Amino acid sequence: MTEHVVEKALNTETPSGYRTNSAGHLVPESKIEAIDLLRDELVKELTTEAEVIANQLQEFKVKALMRIQDFIELSAQTYGQQIGGKKGNVSLNSFDGSLMIKRNINENISFDERLMVAKSLIDSCIHEWTKGGNDNIKALVEHAFQTDKEGNISVTRILGLRRLDIDDEQWLKAMEAIADSISITGSKTYLRLYKRDERDTLKQISLDIANA
Repeated sequence: MTEHVVEKALNTETPSGYRTNSAGHLVPESKIEAIDLLRDELVKELTTEAEVIANQLQEFKVKALMRIQDFIELSAQTYGQQIGGKKGNVSLNSFDGSLMIKRNINENISFDERLMVAKSLIDSCIHEWTKGGNDNIKALVEHAFQTDKEGNISVTRILGLRRLDIDDEQWLKAMEAIADSISITGSKTYLRLYKRDERDTLKQISLDIANA
């Protein structure tokens, strides 16, 4: 491709008869190959349409979540109850069972320095338990505290330790330290819609362009 660079664009508006290249220079359209002009038009057209659809999806999600929350509160009122906040997962089904909506709220969990206190307490337990025995328990705990490439600890593995039924004072102190170290740093709400297909299977309605 041959480009005749006239000048570097100093503002965001491109003069008529010119295109701005990736380096920020103004290039006369007469000096740009036809296939490059067609590619430019195609990319701009489809991107503009995609932005409109993305905005519509965002508006739909906000509206849908608000209506779902309103319905939950209305349902609670029929039993004389009030529901505080918007936490919790919920599934709503159509009367004939052919349609379903799921709202899932996933909380982002992190641990503070007390997690290391818990690790120290657990290490003390394991040291006592494994005297003269194998190191399988130690390996399992080390796996739970293992970090990924970004240095993050698996929340699932750590919380899994708390589900172990171990009646040991030191271990229970460690589990208490883990509980105290937990903090909620944010949450993300997911909205999923399903429709029953000809095989009588609820299939998710794809709102993801990659799976459409």
